[in-house]
Amino acid sequence: MGNTLLNQIFHDDQGNIVIAQPPNLPLIVGMVASLLRLILTTGRVNIALDLIAFGSLFTWAWQELFQGVNYFRRALGLVVLTALMAGKLL
Repeated sequence: MGNTLLNQIFHDDQGNIVIAQPPNLPLIVGMVASLLRLILTTGRVNIALDLIAFGSLFTWAWQELFQGVNYFRRALGLVVLTALMAGKLL
C-alpha cells in the first residue's frame, strides 16, 4: 500500500481503515456524565457532572489529537476539542 495522503488519512500503521473504534474510558465517562446531566438538571450534582463530562471529553479529544491512529482521528480530536472550548466560552 502506497504512502499517499489518502492512505494516511483513513488507514492506521498496519494498513487497516480506521474511522470508528470501541470507546475508551474517558469517552465512556464523558458520555455517561453528559447523559446524567440531562436527568439531574439543577444543584451541585449537575455542576459536578458538568465538570466530569468536560474533563473526560477534553481528555479523550486531547488523546485523539496527539495519539490518534490516523489523520481522520486526529482531526476528530481537534474538532471535539475546539467545540468543547467554544462551548465553554459562549
